[in-house]
Formats: sequence, C-alpha cells, structure tokens
Amino acid sequence: MTTQKLWARIVVLVCALSLANLGFAAEERYNNGVDEDPSALAMATDLVIVRPVMLGITVVGSALWLVSLPFSAAGGNVKQAADTLVIGPGKTTFVRCLGCTRSGYKK
Repeated sequence: MTTQKLWARIVVLVCALSLANLGFAAEERYNNGVDEDPSALAMATDLVIVRPVMLGITVVGSALWLVSLPFSAAGGNVKQAADTLVIGPGKTTFVRCLGCTRSGYKK
C-alpha cells in the first residue's frame, strides 16, 4: 500500500469518527453535570481507543480550523468554527470522566 493511500484512509477514518462527536454536542448543552457510572470495560475502551483517537481528531481539527480561519473570519463565524473543530473534540478528549459518554465534570 502506498503512503498516499494510507494517509487517505487515515483522513477518512478521522473524519468519520469526528461526525460521531456532533451527535453529543446538542445533548451536552442541556446537561450541566455528568451522572454516569461506566463499567470497567467502558473505561478501558475509552482509555485505550477513544481518547487517542479523539486527541488525533482534536489535532486535525485544530489544523483544519487554522486553514479555514481566513474564510471563517470573512464569513463572521470564527467562534462557531473553533467550537466545532477544536473545542468540541477537545472537551471530549480532556473534560470527560473515564468511560463516560458526555463531556463535563462529575458532580
């Protein structure tokens, strides 16, 4: 497999995984605190698979936000682009209890 095909597959996978984060965005706005009790399997899966993938999505989203900055500044939606591409994945990566499905701190 060539390097270009490998990178293309990685980009497609990262984009597909980032769409899953958008489904939790609306729910997150209405829940101030997290009241979940994740299992050991959920915690292990989150630690080994989900967090590294979301960290990668955060890095790629940051790069995409930087590239789109002139266009979003011209359109007047810099904050919206930052929330979607950087803040949302960053919250999912860093501001979420281990194994939880919603961002936020436990009460």
